Amino acid sequence: MFVAYAVVAILLALALTGSAVMTATRNEQVTSSMRNAGVPDSWFPKLAALKALGAIGLVVGLWVPWIGVAAAIGVTLYFVGATVMHLRAGDRNIGGAGLLGLLAVAAIVLRVLSA
Repeated sequence: MFVAYAVVAILLALALTGSAVMTATRNEQVTSSMRNAGVPDSWFPKLAALKALGAIGLVVGLWVPWIGVAAAIGVTLYFVGATVMHLRAGDRNIGGAGLLGLLAVAAIVLRVLSA
């Protein structure tokens, strides 16, 4: 199970890192999606930091199981919130948030089973 967690955690951490960088640098593709969900521009730096912290926590979780679980729970909650924001704004473009949220749930399960 640990190898499966490692693969999921690293893939998710890479996706989160890329998204954090694109959010922090105000990449139009990412920020337009966030604006469509009703996210104010002032939230972008904080949300980018949360994504980066989630990525770091998932990687640290390779050595410290409880940090990996906590990070995966945080990432799951982040993407549940993102999905809710999109749906409340009438934006049905939830594929990315849904996929990353499911990967985060898989990371929780795999890390708990491999601890």
